[in-house]
Amino acid sequence: MQVVGYRSDAGTLLIASDGAVETVALEAGTTLGYALGERHCAGTLTANGHIGCTALSAPRCETHERTWICARCTGTCLKDEMDCHEEHAVYLAAFAPSTFKVGVTKRDRLRTRLHEQGADRGAHIRTVSNGRIAREIEQEIAREITDRVRVPQKISGFSRSVSDTAWTDLLAEYDPIETFEFDYGLDLRSQPVPETLLSGTVRGVKGRVLVLDRNEGTYAVDLRGVVGYELTDGTNDRRLQSALSAFR
Repeated sequence: MQVVGYRSDAGTLLIASDGAVETVALEAGTTLGYALGERHCAGTLTANGHIGCTALSAPRCETHERTWICARCTGTCLKDEMDCHEEHAVYLAAFAPSTFKVGVTKRDRLRTRLHEQGADRGAHIRTVSNGRIAREIEQEIAREITDRVRVPQKISGFSRSVSDTAWTDLLAEYDPIETFEFDYGLDLRSQPVPETLLSGTVRGVKGRVLVLDRNEGTYAVDLRGVVGYELTDGTNDRRLQSALSAFR
């Protein structure tokens, strides 16, 4: 068995075995009991299943790493012909306690996109006719607000709330069309410890981060960080770093 992908929008893990792909729902209360083995390229997924790869690069090698060219778009299209003619939304996302980013997405995916990123709050600030215009606006705003937030920075705020003052002050500059709030049901008293494991009781998923309870600790697992690992049934015996809450 090998971890070959995940879906942050659905909170699922994709595990392949002999070409077949199983979807594992990461619902609260689910018990996972996988030990991580060797890690190598996760290959590729097709309509017929999984095609493996033995390259040592992980999570995917150069052959199987798919680059979404639109993620690098700055308004000047890098494709032979621009095809992002649908309505796009420019948005702001908030990550507790006071980290904010600007982003763009197709208008009908706005709420889903914010949820995929694990945003605590979001604000729709502009609607435009196509992706090129949206990216141009994003690049302009990105001079003041970052357009990228790393997973460790998101995890650092998991047990905290968004600063109402900072968020309100930011929104006052942009007159949002609509705003969003998200509750991932994690109910954390302290920051979970970043770890790479797939054994324990699922507390929930926030963006691409899986939160697990194991023994006396609570752990945050970047799902991208487990893609490519071979799995066996059972738990790793290695000693894990304990969360501060374990000593209270």
